[in-house]
Amino acid sequence: MRELPKVYDPSQVEKKIYDMWLDGGYFHAERDPDKKPFTIVIPPPNVTGQLHLGHAFDETIQDILIRYKRMDGYSALWLPGYDHAGIATQIKVEEKLRNEGKTRFDLGREGFLDEVWAWKNKFGNRIVEQLKTLGCSCDWQRQRFTMDDVCAKAVRETFVDLYKKKLIYKGKKIINWCPKCTTALSDAEVEYVDKPGHLWHVRYPLSDGSGDLIIATTRPETMLGDTGIAVNPADERYKDIVGKTCILPLVGREIPIVADEYVEMGFGTGCVKMTPCHDPNDFEVAQRHNLEFILMLDENGCVINGGKYNGMDRYEARKAVVADLEAGGYLVKVEDYAHSVGTCYRCHNDVEPLYSDQWFVKMKPLAKEAIRVVEDGEVKFVPDRFSKTYLNWMYNVRDWCISRQLWWGHCIPAWYCDDCGHVTVSKEDATECECCHSKNITQDPDVLDTWFSSALWPFSTLGWPDKTPDLDYFYPTDVLVTGYDIIFFWVARMIFSACEQTHSIPFHTVLIHGIIRDPQGKKMSKSAGNGVDPVEIIEKYGADALRFNIITGNSPGNDTRFYVERCEAMRNFANKLWNASRFVMMNLTVTDTKLPEKLELPDRWVLSKLNALTGEVRENLDKYELGIAAQKIYDFIWDTFCDWYIELAKSRLNGADAAAKEGAERVLLFTLTQILKLLHPFMPYITEEIYQALPHESEALIIAPFPKYDEALSFPEDERSFELVMDAIRAIRSRRADMGVPPSRKARTIVCTAERDTFLAGAPYFERLAGASEVVVEDPGFAESAGMVTVTTPAARILMPMAELVDLEAERERLNKELEKAKKQLEAQEKKLANENFVSRAPEAVVNAERERAEKAKALIANIEESIKALS
Repeated sequence: MRELPKVYDPSQVEKKIYDMWLDGGYFHAERDPDKKPFTIVIPPPNVTGQLHLGHAFDETIQDILIRYKRMDGYSALWLPGYDHAGIATQIKVEEKLRNEGKTRFDLGREGFLDEVWAWKNKFGNRIVEQLKTLGCSCDWQRQRFTMDDVCAKAVRETFVDLYKKKLIYKGKKIINWCPKCTTALSDAEVEYVDKPGHLWHVRYPLSDGSGDLIIATTRPETMLGDTGIAVNPADERYKDIVGKTCILPLVGREIPIVADEYVEMGFGTGCVKMTPCHDPNDFEVAQRHNLEFILMLDENGCVINGGKYNGMDRYEARKAVVADLEAGGYLVKVEDYAHSVGTCYRCHNDVEPLYSDQWFVKMKPLAKEAIRVVEDGEVKFVPDRFSKTYLNWMYNVRDWCISRQLWWGHCIPAWYCDDCGHVTVSKEDATECECCHSKNITQDPDVLDTWFSSALWPFSTLGWPDKTPDLDYFYPTDVLVTGYDIIFFWVARMIFSACEQTHSIPFHTVLIHGIIRDPQGKKMSKSAGNGVDPVEIIEKYGADALRFNIITGNSPGNDTRFYVERCEAMRNFANKLWNASRFVMMNLTVTDTKLPEKLELPDRWVLSKLNALTGEVRENLDKYELGIAAQKIYDFIWDTFCDWYIELAKSRLNGADAAAKEGAERVLLFTLTQILKLLHPFMPYITEEIYQALPHESEALIIAPFPKYDEALSFPEDERSFELVMDAIRAIRSRRADMGVPPSRKARTIVCTAERDTFLAGAPYFERLAGASEVVVEDPGFAESAGMVTVTTPAARILMPMAELVDLEAERERLNKELEKAKKQLEAQEKKLANENFVSRAPEAVVNAERERAEKAKALIANIEESIKALS
């Protein structure tokens, strides 16, 4: 046993303890046939990333679960890794090149990829090191990267398998296009934002000169790609013009008028312009009616096929088109109109629907099993309400656009034959066309959506498609911990990918958490100026304080407000535990954690409370109620152990009875050891440091057995009895504090109660903790009360002689002064309220406040007079 320093300094402890864990190999999970596996795969942070509070929150939850299961006897694997983050990483490296006056095109594809790999090797490990400072007990020996050889093999296997099943195809469709990132996006990568805009009402003349159609649009520039007008077939207003044509303003092109049930008769004028290359609904109408497809925007959001507007940016073209419509007499009116606009999840610029040749995953067949496993309860969401979110999306899922016009990422394994046009899709790099064997083949220039490889993460990281021992033992995994914001991006795709590729669910539970917000409830970000750097918090308060702050009070699925000052409170909690541990150690002579044969009443009370806590914490952890478990442990340590039991034990520790002293030591050591075990998953550093200094049975706390509920340590009657004594002690202390009685002043204490034996047994604790000079226990009907201060609890009436608590003359003088002051205040209040001008002219709320003050003054006077009377 070694002595702990007087002050706990996280900066002197955390790295030392983490290195000890690494050197001991405690994070590494072995395939052990005698143990149940418990597996979590980390949601892979971007290789571009650095630790933010969202990571800290997510990873703290996972670390708590993995440490709990590891201590509970499972072979607990927390598999780490990071994501190549296609768009995000390419943007970062392109920014670096711009600062050097270069572009990726200056370097060429191979040169640019060399630059990205160099950047990844330089900065990619930053977040891993930051996760270590947080205390993450990942199995770093199994660390994966979404573009390493193991994951790349899984990506090729999946792509080829789905292509052969005709579940991956290439085709022209309307997709989401980001002109800023110059790449396609999936539906899940589009964030919809309400923005102010306008509704332009434009006149389209009928070709036969018989009239006009009025069309309303929020994007007038797209009329350059209009190839038709649609009306509802049941709309009587337009039945005579269906099949006719009208003239496209500014362009002069004749376009047909078609009838389609897609059009809502009650919306606007009931006429809708059709721009098949730039709207998904128009695209479907155009297919049904064989309308022409005219692309009018390029990949940079500039006009093409638009005559004099060619080359203009989309917003510049909008202004020019509107000006020309007005000049030509085609603009009928303009209205303010707020509407939902799709934006890129990465750069937040407006997304353009674009007709483009892309690769897609056919989702409907894959969705069936992914829906079934959730509806049948094989995969459960915690909280359950998020299963409805998931199922709603899966029932309405559209084909997934998986090709991205980037250079960084998994290359699409498809090669086009320049001679016969055949497409060769292969797990290995193709060297010739599989159809005509020509060597003139070219690989598709696009890469796969980052989420394609992330969707395989639970099984690709364990070696799939190879049948590895790790895959056999640790898969399916157990719990996925993630935020509600990526249920569509990631969770859904992992479930259908696993069901299709491994014929198994990827995990049985999806634990959903909210996001970290600032004290005002706003989302945190650097741009908003309310971001908090967790690394700085760790440096100032320690990792344990940060972890405990973000987990206490949290419940699954709900957002959490982060208060920096609570980190200070949690550091104070750590100091409280540290000082309590030092006290225990300074009084220890025993060298093992066995309990004494004889237990005193306070011993049975604290052990019973600890046992109940153990059962509740295990239940809370098993239900993923981590915040509730943390708060219960906090309350027990602060109140039950530190404020009560240690104080109760001091008389025995300082007494002459050696057996009683040893008994107190043993209960203190046992209780402290169990506390450290319960708290360890939440605050791993300080608990391990204290544990190593105490007599202990395991070589490290991280692998010590997690406490279990023990019926032999349940003393409900003793617990109830001692709680009655504690209630009485609290009430006495509260009354003495109200009266300003110093702790050194002793007074005879008479306890009138039906619980005679309980309070007789508790008499020494009144003397120790409640300032009693002696304790007398009487029946409930005991009548003497003259000159007594009375304190009541549900189980007892406690009497203390007033003269023993205070100097009667000094107290009488003090009360008379207070009475005089209170009467003067009341006189002033009543004078004010008697003033008719004040009562009639002052606001009602002000007058009512004055009346309330007067009533309070009267009540105060009555209380003081009662106190003076009691002194007599």
